[in-house]
Amino acid sequence: MSETEQNVQMSGRRGIVVGVDGSPLSIEALRWAARMEPTVGGPITAVSVWHIPTSGAAFAGYPGIDWNPEQDAAGVLDAALGEAFGPTRPEGLIAKAIEGRPSQVLVEESEDAGMLVVGSRGLGGLMGTLLGSVSRACAEHAKCPVLVLHGEETAAPPSAGEQA
Repeated sequence: MSETEQNVQMSGRRGIVVGVDGSPLSIEALRWAARMEPTVGGPITAVSVWHIPTSGAAFAGYPGIDWNPEQDAAGVLDAALGEAFGPTRPEGLIAKAIEGRPSQVLVEESEDAGMLVVGSRGLGGLMGTLLGSVSRACAEHAKCPVLVLHGEETAAPPSAGEQA
């Protein structure tokens, strides 16, 4: 058993959970998770969350509106996985489309994870206060380490021999 496997077994935590919304940063979060999996342990669980606010629920039932939010979330997730990894996805990758509030679902999904990786859309000030911040809520409430990616281009994590 490798040292990484022993650490994962001792901590009781497994894998990396990644929040995926189709944004460039969520695609980069998937790539980061794949690079970090040898250290943190696997599998990678990619999670796309969909939620219909109460104010919009009435529209879903109108005749002529053919909208399936779960199917849309699964499509966004599949497209993001394709963009991040191409045809060769990491071994054991799990893809989930889940209904709920994004920060709550990601915190719950990462409860036994070794790490949670999310992108930040950079909403600060009033907009961040009004809309909330998934990355901030995850960082505050997750029981595992949380990696929040900022900006369009994020440097690769240092390799084993480099210093951060």
